[in-house]
Amino acid sequence: MEVVLITGASRGIGRCTAINLNKKGYTVIANYNKSEEEAKQLKEDYNIDIYKADITKRNEIVDMVQYCINKYGKIDVLINNAGISQIKLFTEITDEDWRNILDTNLTSSFMVSQEVAKNMIKNQKGCIINISSMWGEVGASCETHYSASKAGLNGLTKAMAKELGLSNIRVNAIAPRCD
Repeated sequence: MEVVLITGASRGIGRCTAINLNKKGYTVIANYNKSEEEAKQLKEDYNIDIYKADITKRNEIVDMVQYCINKYGKIDVLINNAGISQIKLFTEITDEDWRNILDTNLTSSFMVSQEVAKNMIKNQKGCIINISSMWGEVGASCETHYSASKAGLNGLTKAMAKELGLSNIRVNAIAPRCD
């Protein structure tokens, strides 16, 4: 049984991914932070394991990963889905706005991947999927900090793929489009 950890899985893309993987027989752990009611509904409707953690905090990530390994013995697939956006003119983005977007969309993927990769390297297999955005490729007006965070995620993905590939760990990014 493949064990999948999905960050930001209580709503949107993460929720749909959790439900679809669960229906295909995967063991899914759905991470959430603020959307507790949605997460509880996911557990109730689909019997998906849920775990509350702020993925911008290393100690909470460590606890979440340890929970998964203690309960399931491994993590086969990590989907770094958690992300936020903000529409704001470039000249009005505050330092706090910048840090908040970068911490949630980029730094958290780095930290969660780093913690999960330790188990994957030990097992000599795994898959990490980062949910990026088309704006990480082409940029978006009034979403400069979001675009920068997703462009950084794309660079992180490529570098991790080269390094972790040596341990039989695939690392890819998916950039959904809104056409």
